[in-house]
Amino acid sequence: MVKYYRTDDRKIHEERTIQDGVWVQMVNPSVAEGQMIADRLGIDIEDLLAALDEEESSRIELEDGYTLILVDIPSIEIRHEKESYTTIPLGIILTADEIITVCTEDTPVLQAFLNNRVREFSTKKKLRFVYQILYRIAVIYQSDLRIIDKMRTEIEERVGDDTEEVDLIALHELESTLVYFATSLRANGVVLDRLTRYKRLEQYPEDKELLDDVIVENKQAIEMTGIYRDIINGTRELLSSVIDNRMNSIMKSLTVITLIMAIPTVVSGLYGMNVSSKWVPLANAAHGFGIICGITIIICILILLLLRKKKIL
Repeated sequence: MVKYYRTDDRKIHEERTIQDGVWVQMVNPSVAEGQMIADRLGIDIEDLLAALDEEESSRIELEDGYTLILVDIPSIEIRHEKESYTTIPLGIILTADEIITVCTEDTPVLQAFLNNRVREFSTKKKLRFVYQILYRIAVIYQSDLRIIDKMRTEIEERVGDDTEEVDLIALHELESTLVYFATSLRANGVVLDRLTRYKRLEQYPEDKELLDDVIVENKQAIEMTGIYRDIINGTRELLSSVIDNRMNSIMKSLTVITLIMAIPTVVSGLYGMNVSSKWVPLANAAHGFGIICGITIIICILILLLLRKKKIL
């Protein structure tokens, strides 16, 4: 899908054709659509559609007539029938008169611009537009990180009798997500560092201040990712300990039950031997069976009291 937008009097509206100061938004475009835009604006088709490859890394490339900026943005995917966070590439291409964004999905990063929720937004001020996009990316990273921390908190609140192995798997997925976020944020940081030395397009003083804000927000997101990874790692170790302790308690209970049940088993085994009754105590007594059962029960009770005294039970 390819759409054209332009701002006039601080309001964005859709255009039918490409013209000066237009924003070309490409959402999961086909090869034919990509070829059309590439031929029209003189852009290499591979650079134009680079963001459609999920393995593309963040970078900035200066080409003849245009500049390619690739960054990673957060996205939601369905993993194990649940919503999980991941990162996908977003391509930004600057030409002399236009700005092109390319992504595999209609991301919330750009929805804010389409809904006129970004102040001082203009498609004609291309470099400021780029910095505003990068600022939105850093803010959304931070927002998603807070959601991930809330998910961890919900799991941590269930620590105890309600702890299950599924919680360990959920924590592992959250930790994997933070690894993706950390890798993408560091790569984006390299792009931001290169943009501080970008001289191809004119930068206004307020643009440089905005870029500084973007760098600060990106660094803050990196720090949040590191902190949340450490907390999740501690929570995962806590859950593992709780589950191990629960298993140890179950094994201890089973051991005690086995020990108690062994006493009647041994007694019944001895009295079940095929030997002369004169050598078996109480074999000929009138209430021999009841006496033997009573003695067996008393021994079991004494062992239970001894185990409780030793705090084994």
